[in-house]
Amino acid sequence: MKYARLSKEQFEELHQEFINFLASQSITGDEWEDIKINKPEVAEEELDIFSDLVWEGVLNQARFLEHFSPNQIYLFKITETTLNLIAIKVENEQVDVTTRQGYNWLQQNLMDDRVSLYTSAKAVSDDRNKDIFALVQQGAVITKGELYEFFEKHLNL
Repeated sequence: MKYARLSKEQFEELHQEFINFLASQSITGDEWEDIKINKPEVAEEELDIFSDLVWEGVLNQARFLEHFSPNQIYLFKITETTLNLIAIKVENEQVDVTTRQGYNWLQQNLMDDRVSLYTSAKAVSDDRNKDIFALVQQGAVITKGELYEFFEKHLNL
């Protein structure tokens, strides 16, 4: 398995897609029930293969990631060759940017001396999707990039 198995909730959400996946392998509903009971290792393998296919599709489409912690925000823009970062660090113990109140404080105090903005870029490895997945595993969320683009525009990148 290249990525991680989907959760039960994710499988439930992708129920029809999983049925189509099984059908593409000529596995009927009755055959699937039989496999689950009599060949659980094969069923596990099919779940893993499907999970990897779903992850691969999602990661192929990913262009932006966001990761929030109480005093930092990491915004990523992913191209075919680079992973660009805008990092915002708040050095005010009373502010937690993961809360609405803390985020509002950041918006109103972006130019405050206790707010630092950093940018960085690094080359994507040979396995771009694995790089993205590693960030997702650390808590980053795939987004449409509005926040990255806001800061990109204001930092004149």
